[in-house]
Amino acid sequence: MHKINLPKVSLIAIVTVMLWLKTYIVYQTSFDIKIENWKQEFILFINPLSFLMFVFGIGLLMKEKNQKRFIVVTSFFISAILFANVVFYRFFNDFLTIPVLFQTSNMSDLGSSVNELLNLSDLLYFVDFFILIVLVKFKPRFVQYREFSKTNRRAFLLIAIAIAFFNLGLAETERPQLLTRTFDREMLVKNIGTYNYHIYDAFLQSKSSAQRALADGSELADIDNYVRAGYNKPNEKLFGRAKGKNVILISLESTQNFVINQKVNGQEITPFLNEFIKDSYYFENFYHQTGQGKTSDSEFIVENSLYPLSRGAVFFTHSSNEFNATPEILKQNGYFTASLHANNKSFWNRDIMYKSLGYERFYSMTDYDIREENSVGWGLKDKDFFEQSIQHLKAMPKPYYAKLITLTNHFPFEIHEEDKFIEPYDSSSNTLNNYFPTVRYQDEALKHFVQRLKDEGLYENSIIILYGDHYGISENHNKAMGQFLGSEVTPFVSTQLQRVPLIIHIPGQKGKTVSTVSGQIDLKPTLLHLLGIDTKQDIEFGSDLFSKDKMEFTVLRDGSFITKDYVYTREICYDKKTGEPTDNNLCEPYLEKAKNELEFSDKIIYGDLLRFYEDTNAIK
Repeated sequence: MHKINLPKVSLIAIVTVMLWLKTYIVYQTSFDIKIENWKQEFILFINPLSFLMFVFGIGLLMKEKNQKRFIVVTSFFISAILFANVVFYRFFNDFLTIPVLFQTSNMSDLGSSVNELLNLSDLLYFVDFFILIVLVKFKPRFVQYREFSKTNRRAFLLIAIAIAFFNLGLAETERPQLLTRTFDREMLVKNIGTYNYHIYDAFLQSKSSAQRALADGSELADIDNYVRAGYNKPNEKLFGRAKGKNVILISLESTQNFVINQKVNGQEITPFLNEFIKDSYYFENFYHQTGQGKTSDSEFIVENSLYPLSRGAVFFTHSSNEFNATPEILKQNGYFTASLHANNKSFWNRDIMYKSLGYERFYSMTDYDIREENSVGWGLKDKDFFEQSIQHLKAMPKPYYAKLITLTNHFPFEIHEEDKFIEPYDSSSNTLNNYFPTVRYQDEALKHFVQRLKDEGLYENSIIILYGDHYGISENHNKAMGQFLGSEVTPFVSTQLQRVPLIIHIPGQKGKTVSTVSGQIDLKPTLLHLLGIDTKQDIEFGSDLFSKDKMEFTVLRDGSFITKDYVYTREICYDKKTGEPTDNNLCEPYLEKAKNELEFSDKIIYGDLLRFYEDTNAIK
């Protein structure tokens, strides 16, 4: 018998090809990357290659033993980066950024959320690494080490550079000005690849770090002019209507608007809220505008009327900035300002950030009686949280501004049997199925809280505001969501699902449903005007929701925007009446405004520009 002489292959070539193909397979199976034509598919296929050639090409300079060690370690590191993105994407439908990696202090509190995202089958993401270990250990004859000449090494490098430029050039023909779209991480990953995206993200991080040092007050001029031009006068009938009242602001964890006035298993999901909105102002077209900072982003938007960052959470990255936030303004106007949240005070860096926002007191988990029997999921149950918070509210100096942050309706939506007021939904998604019972429990807890406010004589002298902080059901569950809605979840529908409840209850005011397109960024001027505090001198991008001149326009952090008649997302303009794509020119007039607002807000945060804002009227 003749021996079969297999061609000799370099270990560098083997590991490069394995990781290249694995990355492409992960693109197809673990990420929801929209592909519109063959060119985009080809770009997606080739985009990991140049990076892998550059990295493993370093091994060409090494002797055999060091080369093997370098290849094994590097292969594992790259696989780990890819897998980390997969896990992050499962819940957040987004890709990791360096600022998110800095949020390691949050990891110890994630607990069951992370466990829910991991599966035994995830070992498959490292199959190529296990194969590599076998090849290195047993040294089969077809794997060969040889030293490359300078000419061969240069040729290898030139090929890698050529592929990189070819990739980038092809991507630019598909998406001009690609590298300016830093908020659209899916677009970047689709065109330059996961690994090159992380290198670009590192560049953006170094750039943002330098912006504060190089910033000066002159950059505020254009922003100030833009804000002044967009200022809307308060509604005369409502300006000062709640002056001197206590403010109770409640952040509803992961609560989306699609649960309001809806049923599951024949039962109302939010029976209390459905009744409460009849005696309150209910904004049915109110959108969350959060980014990677989730709940902390919603806090930032609501209290500053600025947009969050596209990368990371402002609470972590810029907690020492100068802000002109609602707590600080109200403190200057005689209010006691406090935040109440039965969680670790350092989670989302709140203990540091709250000082910058002007809070006088943070009631954290040490201020609550938290035991195993009154806790579930992330911690203290909402009903117990509200009950214990009543005592804190009673002890506060009057008037007060108190923000309460709920916890039970948090992924992975765990709840005890005795707290289930409705049964889970029946679909292919356990996340969606379990979401409804926790929303229903939250609703019951709110009912109990409002009754306790009445019992303690706090209800009639308080303005109560409830708002959803961010989505609870990500796009990864679109199939199950489509089953619940009775229609396919298109990009248009997905954008509409970013609506969250906003309910403003003012003692003595009749209930009214308001259809104005609005967002979390509008809450600050709305609240301050109700309390009789004008915001004309403030730098903010929101508008009073009760203003007769308010423009129906809201920008989401990913660059999507909504107007009275149109929804613009993923570079497609949709007619709101039909939900179908329409002429992009109809959305064109709003594109510049959306771009300006996000960029201006980013400049304020990255440059800490409000430290230059010395107008004595900025805070009244």
